[in-house]
Amino acid sequence: MRQVRAAGRLLRALAHIAGGIWTILTLFPRLGQPAKEARVQVWAMAMLKLVGIELAVRGTPAAGGPVLLVANHLSWLDIVVLHASRYCRFVSKADIKHWPLVGTLAGGAGTLYIERESRRDAHRVVHHMAERLKLGEVLAVFPEGTTADGVTLKPFHANLLQAAISTEAPVQPIALRFVDADTGLTSFAPRYIDDDSIFVSIWETLCVRRLRAEVVFGEPQYCRGRDRRTWAADLRAEIERLLREGR
Repeated sequence: MRQVRAAGRLLRALAHIAGGIWTILTLFPRLGQPAKEARVQVWAMAMLKLVGIELAVRGTPAAGGPVLLVANHLSWLDIVVLHASRYCRFVSKADIKHWPLVGTLAGGAGTLYIERESRRDAHRVVHHMAERLKLGEVLAVFPEGTTADGVTLKPFHANLLQAAISTEAPVQPIALRFVDADTGLTSFAPRYIDDDSIFVSIWETLCVRRLRAEVVFGEPQYCRGRDRRTWAADLRAEIERLLREGR
């Protein structure tokens, strides 16, 4: 029964992805940015429902930009969860734009890409992030740079915070957690780290009878004279606190 349920969810998800790609290719060129953002959020909310994932949001998402969202990173599922909670333009690794299906969806959602190994490219992305913040947009980054195990946070990279510092934009910390809704315990089914297979991770996620994605929005912070390394450490500590409160 577990595998039958997962197979049904997978088929529904693939159909929903196909519908999203069709919308991006045919409808998005004629839409303004607010309409695109609304459709991305509605699509993400529908995706979670189709695959049996409940969404629980605590705290108050920023009503509008400019703001930089900073979250811990657990899974390939994080981007869908955050889009369902509040539309944002992600900064993601450049590899994603070459992934089948996912690359089209990410591009349609307005993702900014970065070559992580290139310091020069980081400067370019910070410049583009600053431009977007000046336009009043909502951006989002995972400062760990990669997914973690969900138990401890990796160190936060501080480079991308420079965009918020140079534009005097606030940063809103966000804590992400996946929970088995039947037991209330942390679920590691969506985990995708190190040598984990993304296909196994997707299948394990679809097999969970009731999975809940918990998103906790903290209070927006301003730089207030901190350098980016100090601010990154403070944001990491705040996200750790939000995660402890949620357990």
